[in-house]
Amino acid sequence: MQLRQALNAAIERLTSAHVPSPRMNAELLIMFTLDCERAYLYAHPERVLTADERRRYDEALARRATGVPAQYITGHQEFWGLDLIVSPAVLIPRPETERVVETVLALVASAETQQNQDQRQRAGAPAPRQLRIVDVGTGSGAIALALAMELPTAEIFATDVSAEALEVARSNAARHNLTSRIKFCVADLLGELPAGSFDFVVSNPPYVGESEEDSVQLEVRKFEPRHAVFAGPTGMEVIERLIPQARAALRPGGWLVFEISGTIADRVRHLLSDWNEVEIRNDLQGIARVVVAKKNYTSVF
Repeated sequence: MQLRQALNAAIERLTSAHVPSPRMNAELLIMFTLDCERAYLYAHPERVLTADERRRYDEALARRATGVPAQYITGHQEFWGLDLIVSPAVLIPRPETERVVETVLALVASAETQQNQDQRQRAGAPAPRQLRIVDVGTGSGAIALALAMELPTAEIFATDVSAEALEVARSNAARHNLTSRIKFCVADLLGELPAGSFDFVVSNPPYVGESEEDSVQLEVRKFEPRHAVFAGPTGMEVIERLIPQARAALRPGGWLVFEISGTIADRVRHLLSDWNEVEIRNDLQGIARVVVAKKNYTSVF
């Protein structure tokens, strides 16, 4: 069977199975099977698949047709330009979460601009201290790795309650030569990390309520780690614990940045009523996605 014929048959099969974006999935899985780039598919449509290639492609399509995410089949997902290993132990990184990284980088850049102005105005002003950032519930390590790549002098911590997830994150750090830059630790949220020592607490916590389960894509609720998707009955349970722990972990003037869904935006804003500069930023689809809040300079805890 030629590559073109295999692709067309795969698209029909995935369409019949009601798999979203059947062409994209068919191409992704044949690229995985042949270990090639997309350009190869279009350049060599007459290429004949071997019996082994047809068998492996068929196996991958069969799994995808049952709802298994393509990322768990291929074992990879791109995030912030990084090729990340993923497994059923971790949530699949989404493009929306890149908005969290963008927000942190913008806050860092703004702070550096202000520090540079202060130094020009005050001779002998102290040099800025090393940034300390903690990614809470790191999963695959996506946020922590992206920040480590963009902020080469920052000290990055990454926590997760799942030791299996941290193994995936450590593997990703090793693949991108960032092992020495990130300190990984098993912890329930911020665990025993020292109080008052971080400039940023960053997180993509579980924020879906169990009451919303029917509205969640079948492949998400069936195959992705439940504890990374559902927070509890209301969707607020983890965030309600994260906010006071973040207040304790942050230095005065430090920032809490985390992902949410639009359904809980008002409730989250209420929880942050005693924080400064609270803002909820939308993603590219106009949906409330990222919460930003600053710890009061007068706050100790």
